[in-house]
Amino acid sequence: MTKFYDITIPVQNGLAVWPGDTPFEFTLGWEMGAGASVNVGAVTMSTHTGTHVDAPFHFDADGAGVDTLDASVFVGPVAVVDAAGRAEIGRDVFAGVDFARTPRVLIRTGVWTDYARFPDAVPTLADDVPAFLGANGVRLLGVDVPSVDAIDSKTLPIHHALAAQKITILESIDLRDVPPGVYTLIALPLRLVGADASPVRAVLTTL
Repeated sequence: MTKFYDITIPVQNGLAVWPGDTPFEFTLGWEMGAGASVNVGAVTMSTHTGTHVDAPFHFDADGAGVDTLDASVFVGPVAVVDAAGRAEIGRDVFAGVDFARTPRVLIRTGVWTDYARFPDAVPTLADDVPAFLGANGVRLLGVDVPSVDAIDSKTLPIHHALAAQKITILESIDLRDVPPGVYTLIALPLRLVGADASPVRAVLTTL
């Protein structure tokens, strides 16, 4: 029987955002309780709110916008691997992954569980991991924290290293209830023309 996992962080007022970024807010412009014939809402938010895809334009002034990314990258077989308790994520975390079968990888660290509070620090990839993943044909890397780089990083070396390997970045996924294994991923970004990122509704199904 197929099992379904929603790995999207719930987007709601009070969701933690990157310090200084635009907070999420949902309001009703038209409200049936106030006499309107329908409810019509409006949303104010950063493109990096909750579960989201980073486009190269986020960290490269000449990089591609999110609307130009290949949609097929966000749909297909994916491996979920466990990296709990690690400050640095090395190549050994991916032992046993059949990259030919799953050219997408999601890393579960378990570090961020209170979505009302932005984490002070997050695990990051070892320096040799982006090239290792690229050499193995990985097309997408997802993490359960707000950034693949250290929170205090200004140069974002891991973002750049993954982009150099043509690996798309998915951040802030919720893997708390997902066992390591192989799944089908669907995590399509909005077609926001020229945007640096986009929220996604990310789900996993068992094969």
